[in-house]
Amino acid sequence: MLSATKDPIAVERANLLNMAKLSIKGLIESALSFGRTLDSDYPPLQQFFVVMEHCLKHGLKVRKSFLSYNKTIWGPLELVEKLYPEAEEIGASVRDLPGLKTPLGRARAWLRLALMQKKMADYLRCLIIQRDLLSEFYEYHALMMEEEGTVIVGLLVGLNVIDANLCVKGEDLDSQVGVIDFSMYLKNEEDIGNKERNVQIAAILDQKNYVEELNRQLNSTVSTLHSRVDSLEKSNTKLIEELAIAKNNIIKLQEENHQLRSENKLILMKTQQHMEVTKVDVETELQTYKHSRQGLDEMYNDARRQLRDESQLRQDVENELSVQVSMKHEIELAMKLLEKDIHEKQDTLIGLRQQLEEVKAINIEMYQKLQFIPRLAIVPPQTLFSFRNVSISPFFFYLSSSPFYTLVLASVLPKVDLNYTRLQQAEKAQVEAEDEDEKYRQECLSKSDSLQKQISQKEKQLVRLETDLKIEKEWRQTLQEDLQKEKDALSHLRHETQQIISLKKEFLNLQDENQQLKKIYHEQEQALQELGNKLSESKLKIEDIKEANKALQGLVWLKDKEATHCKLCEKEFSLSKRKHHCRNCGEIFCNACSDNELPLPSSPKPVRVCDSCHALLIQRCSSNLP
Repeated sequence: MLSATKDPIAVERANLLNMAKLSIKGLIESALSFGRTLDSDYPPLQQFFVVMEHCLKHGLKVRKSFLSYNKTIWGPLELVEKLYPEAEEIGASVRDLPGLKTPLGRARAWLRLALMQKKMADYLRCLIIQRDLLSEFYEYHALMMEEEGTVIVGLLVGLNVIDANLCVKGEDLDSQVGVIDFSMYLKNEEDIGNKERNVQIAAILDQKNYVEELNRQLNSTVSTLHSRVDSLEKSNTKLIEELAIAKNNIIKLQEENHQLRSENKLILMKTQQHMEVTKVDVETELQTYKHSRQGLDEMYNDARRQLRDESQLRQDVENELSVQVSMKHEIELAMKLLEKDIHEKQDTLIGLRQQLEEVKAINIEMYQKLQFIPRLAIVPPQTLFSFRNVSISPFFFYLSSSPFYTLVLASVLPKVDLNYTRLQQAEKAQVEAEDEDEKYRQECLSKSDSLQKQISQKEKQLVRLETDLKIEKEWRQTLQEDLQKEKDALSHLRHETQQIISLKKEFLNLQDENQQLKKIYHEQEQALQELGNKLSESKLKIEDIKEANKALQGLVWLKDKEATHCKLCEKEFSLSKRKHHCRNCGEIFCNACSDNELPLPSSPKPVRVCDSCHALLIQRCSSNLP
């Protein structure tokens, strides 16, 4: 009844905890008895990863995606990068692996890399502490949310004593089936005895393989050393030949150096003479240039002054022209006004003539009326009319006796006198106006002639000034061309001086090259001496290596039971101070005395070696280097 009332999820957690304990304990015991670096094919290690995968999957929430439902442990493991900065390297390397396509494969690769780093317990502890973050991925009853998760993390600390070298790239982590194999944890007495025998046989086979690998390695090192000695002897002969060739080259170079020195001296003499001649020429040309420049500046200033005066004159002429034009306009206006007055006077004259004709008509009427008067008296013509230029022939007689006649004469005579006076005044005014018009016309004609003459003179002056300006511009252009030629000559002289300076620099460079060749000669001699010394030292090292190889051939892979103390520091082994085999000499050391790793002929990957073997192997590698 009690088992029926138990929570099935709690039973699952307890079972997973027990399986984790068994897998971790079995892995540690088998790894310590195996005594080697574990690889991916080791069965207890494979079962441990399967158990860890089941523990991490327990109570995992199902996440909905666009196409399907997703349930993977890669999500919580990605959180470790944010909580533990050192885990960023694992995450980056897992993402860079080309063969992984699924989140489950990335999570499996992450577990393997964390075990190789011996940091799996630290990473998962940081994850379990943050329960609020884990609640996004796990249910409240999941193993990672309960106490069983903390127990498993505590058990994982013991895996730090295991050395694992796992190849993640070659494995197909996406399609592996994670099934726990319980047959590994079911044991009896016969299995235990067989296991001890198998362990002893494996240790003997390992020792045999180790000795064979050591012999193979020593034979290969001896053959390489023989070949090295032969190559050194050949190189020594080659170097002697090269030394003789170098000596001949040095003698040739010395002869060439003497020739170059003599040629350089001649070049220096010629360049100095040429420099002196060019200096004198440059100084004379500079002086002439300065004098010509002063003269040109003076001429330019005079031309500028003349141009200023001519422009002022032109401005004055233009002003006068504008005044004359304005006067001409005024004269034309006055002429128009005069014409208007003449027309008006002509109209008045026409009016006066009409009045005259009217008076004549009145006189004729009066004459006709006087013919009907009966009594006529003869009067002298002076008293009858005092008209001039008016002929009234019928009035040669005068009617003095008629009263009507007197009345008519009294009324007509004043009007006739008035008209006559008006006519005379109009004729005088017309004559005077015509005279004034003629005078004014003559004055206007004379003024217009004088203005035209002045305008023609000013135009001639303008043409003359324009020609002068053209001449000045041409002269200025010629001056600018002369200046440009002088500048080109100066630049040419500067270019020649720069060439002379470059020749001097080349001479100095040749001297430096000569000194460098001398240095190379001395360095080659020193290098030959050093090569001879190195050849003697290499022969001595070969003999030392042969002796060391003879000493190493007698070494044996020690068993864990035979060693109780470290061979170097002689400290006693315990649970905290673990035993470690040196993969080169086979002796057992503590972690402090065997924390070095070097690649060996038996394993191309770096493996654990002790401090003494590390120093010996480093010395051997440095002696083998060319």
